[in-house]
Amino acid sequence: MYILALNCGSSSLKYQVFDADSKKVVVGGNVEKIGLPDSFITQKYPDGTKQRKETEMKNHNEALNVVLFMLREASIDMNEIKGVGHRVVMGGDKFASSVEINEDVIKTIEELSSIAPLHNPSALMGIVTAKQLLPNATQVAVFDTAFHQTMPDYAYRYAVPSAWYTELGVRRYGFHGTSHLYVSKRAAKLLGKPASECNLITLHIGSGASATAIKNGISIDTSLGMTPLPGLTMGTRPGDLDPGIVLYVMQRLGLTADQMQKHLNKDSGLLGLTECFVDRRDVEQNRETNDKCRLAIEMEAHNVKKYIGAFMAELGHTDALVFTAGVGENDDYLREKFCSGLEELGIKLDKEKNSNALARKGVEEAEISAQDSKVKIFMIATNEELVIVEDTLAIMNGTYNPSHLEMDYSFAK
Repeated sequence: MYILALNCGSSSLKYQVFDADSKKVVVGGNVEKIGLPDSFITQKYPDGTKQRKETEMKNHNEALNVVLFMLREASIDMNEIKGVGHRVVMGGDKFASSVEINEDVIKTIEELSSIAPLHNPSALMGIVTAKQLLPNATQVAVFDTAFHQTMPDYAYRYAVPSAWYTELGVRRYGFHGTSHLYVSKRAAKLLGKPASECNLITLHIGSGASATAIKNGISIDTSLGMTPLPGLTMGTRPGDLDPGIVLYVMQRLGLTADQMQKHLNKDSGLLGLTECFVDRRDVEQNRETNDKCRLAIEMEAHNVKKYIGAFMAELGHTDALVFTAGVGENDDYLREKFCSGLEELGIKLDKEKNSNALARKGVEEAEISAQDSKVKIFMIATNEELVIVEDTLAIMNGTYNPSHLEMDYSFAK
């Protein structure tokens, strides 16, 4: 029996097929540039081999058809795909856990598209298409926002007119929840105590980035907000920004809301600062010769440190700092930069351990703190797909617990 994990982006589709018994990846891949003439799919196998196919895919329906064709070529029996787990970015305050998809769930995801117009519509297309192409499989929605629904009201509310909250849903939701959940369980294992007794600051740093304060195993605050725009500096998103700037620029340049949406989501962050780079590797390689790259690195480090300090104040006691996601797992230079100067807060990095802890070299998790560091520092390679698969399986088996602290995750053992 197989479980298919699907992650539909606005112009992409990531997928992985897991063996239900071993919970190991059998095959996976990415579809890129959906809607463009040069769209293509790259299928990846556990032995490292890849298979690329260039074919025009006008929408997610066509893309998923191509995915299933490629899976058949890899000898995957479609009848053996008994469950499909969908990553859905926005569940709002309607979903505090993963759920089996029915018509009411689909309707709510569609309604929440007004809050997440860049993410929920593509997830919805993936869900509708998967239901059509795999009608006998159980369809499950796993929400990025669910992990953060434990935040207290004083952390998720904004100081704006109350009607905006009650009528429009204006509040902090947070994202990257499956990643923060996974690494928090693994950090608890490394600390040798129950997740319910751990205070952590988890830093998911990739093209998108977020920090989360986890107290006694649950999220109490996070850097992303109602949308994935605020908080840390990101690849193309700005992080924290004075809202008055948005109004000022729109008035001065005569921009529409859609144009401003594009600037904030696609043209800001590292790209906006450097005017040419999104990837941290490019920014770092040019930091000595390009002052814009130097500035981008300094700003990102500055913002990460601010959130570490703020979340330590919220937690009162911090057991560990956890780095994850593409940059957090593979960029020892930036990890050192983020921790530099925090020794008085009890955060002390071991440079040698840090330089060796790279996911791209096969390291899945490692302690990178100095022996005398009061706060442990971990690098933990995230596995959001495994969370999706285990939630899907548990819902299918009737063993799912909406409280992640009580859920029987294999990776928490």
